[in-house]
Amino acid sequence: MKMKWVGRGFLIVLAILVFVTLGGQVVLHLWNWLLPGLFGFRMITFWQALGILALCRILFGGFGCHHRGSNFRRRMAERWEHMTPEEREKFRQGMGGRCGFGGSVGESRS
Repeated sequence: MKMKWVGRGFLIVLAILVFVTLGGQVVLHLWNWLLPGLFGFRMITFWQALGILALCRILFGGFGCHHRGSNFRRRMAERWEHMTPEEREKFRQGMGGRCGFGGSVGESRS
């Protein structure tokens, strides 16, 4: 039984190493193929590509908490269902003003 878990652990570590290596190589080759020619950036090394991959994961991918968005949507849907039509309209106007589209009822668009 213990050997089964050791084997699984080895396969998991191997899969992570393969994923990191392939991801780094993809970022390296795409960067060095596109960005120096398009924007005049310098070419990068494999370790810099891994750093860019990690930075993108942190900024855009989160840390594996993908369920947060669906949880947020579910809670907002529940709140929306309990709002009156007047509260919904007020919410729409407020969000429209914050997000740069729409505005208050009295404003005219030009």
